[in-house]
Amino acid sequence: MSDRTVSPELLLQAYAAGVFPMAEARDDDSLFWIDPDARGILPLKNFHISRKLAATVRRDVFTVKVDSAFRQVVRSCAAPARARESTWISERIEDLYTELHEMGFAHSVECWQDGELVGGLYGVRLRGAFFGESMFHRATDASKVALVHLAARLKAGRFGLLDTQFVTEHLRQFGAIEIPRGEYKARLRDSLAIEDADFQRLPASLSGAAALQAITQTS
Repeated sequence: MSDRTVSPELLLQAYAAGVFPMAEARDDDSLFWIDPDARGILPLKNFHISRKLAATVRRDVFTVKVDSAFRQVVRSCAAPARARESTWISERIEDLYTELHEMGFAHSVECWQDGELVGGLYGVRLRGAFFGESMFHRATDASKVALVHLAARLKAGRFGLLDTQFVTEHLRQFGAIEIPRGEYKARLRDSLAIEDADFQRLPASLSGAAALQAITQTS
């Protein structure tokens, strides 16, 4: 499908139907749709944080912010990494999701250290569902801390679904699981019916202690 046939509005319709786009490479001008048989989710009620990571979060090793550098986060997720030379995040995807961000439907959680962006993640929000797209880190545990802060925000905001698309070993340590497509779409429907979900219920800049407290209080 030509990239120019895809609009931010179409993307939102696709997510509401349980489908998400990818590209073959950074410079690819086309997108294709993914609707996997098994879908990765991270159940918020069973979100797991190791003691070691909780200590790192509590020490505020990073300054964590929300939505202060969205495009920079997407671009960092698309950059070549040691375990990945190519990316599915094309320039067109970067532009589309930045448009969604400007419309209020896409968000980034960022870890900063000494004024430098060293980790983070981004995703799409639709009512009570959050669709995690990608994450990156340039400092140890930066992406993990960003994920903890995201979970705190989603739990405090009464979200029903954190979609991870696929499950990796990195995500399994937090409790990520795979569920069949039919079960996923049932959970998605339930989450889209949550009209009072609020991504902004917590402050844009949050301490680690406050993030951990939010996860504990809403478990």
